[in-house]
Amino acid sequence: MFKLDSVQMPQQLSQAAHDREKVFQWIVDLCNAETREIALSELSSRRDIIHDLGPMIWHTTGTIAALLFEIVSTYQFVNPPTMSLQQVTRLCNALALLQCVGAHPDTRSQFLKAQIPLYMYPFLHNANKCRNFEHLRLTSLGVIGALVKTEEQEVITFLLTTEIIPLCLRIMETGFELTKTLSTFILQKILMDDNGLSYICQTYDRFSHVALILGKMVLALEREPSTRLLRHVVGCYVRLSENSRAREALRQCLPDQLKDMSTFSDCLARDQTIAAWLLLLKNNLESVMPIDVSPGVPSLVKP
Repeated sequence: MFKLDSVQMPQQLSQAAHDREKVFQWIVDLCNAETREIALSELSSRRDIIHDLGPMIWHTTGTIAALLFEIVSTYQFVNPPTMSLQQVTRLCNALALLQCVGAHPDTRSQFLKAQIPLYMYPFLHNANKCRNFEHLRLTSLGVIGALVKTEEQEVITFLLTTEIIPLCLRIMETGFELTKTLSTFILQKILMDDNGLSYICQTYDRFSHVALILGKMVLALEREPSTRLLRHVVGCYVRLSENSRAREALRQCLPDQLKDMSTFSDCLARDQTIAAWLLLLKNNLESVMPIDVSPGVPSLVKP
């Protein structure tokens, strides 16, 4: 048995080294227009098992430029929407590789400093509801979702300087379930950051826009329930209720469906966290904690 293991070990190491060489070759192939499509496909399909793929891509000369070229060269097909399935698949593979770079702790800061997430925003702006573009939106949101999942303040600080909140709100209102869910997840993560919560509650316009879309989503969820989506919507409400001025406004604009635990009884039975959050939301809104009435601080209640 010992001899068999001693023979297998060098073979396994040799195979691992060979696989590593193929990965490096595919990364180099990204810089060649003739080999890029295959390299995109091969690397994207292995991104979950190559844990340092992000840094490998970032530190290889020319690869980020090649990936950004893949993105920018498709803008002309966004409006009017004329992308083929092959183009969308190739583009989504490029976005998935960029997601690896942004999600890795060793390259995330450089990824943000280079403002690479902004390259995805044209795809989020597009409202075409065909399957290809919905998949493209979902993949683009995945890049942002991987960033906010880290819960790092640097990520939220960067996103607050961009238009990600109104983009997410529009998708939350008009998208399909998966893109709605991911957009709401991103908004929830932004709200979980103190700076993000303060930003949204800073003005009546910002808060009212968020409250309006969340309210519409509750009405839609009453008609077509989704436990996963409801969880993120309720999570947003709970976090908003932790801001004193937003809490004052929510007492007037919280949808009745969230006050009655029976409305989403099936969802609550499947996810006890939602039930706990609704109770927390109720307790927060019934709280008598003081409201910030400092001079110059606007009310979030409808004038």
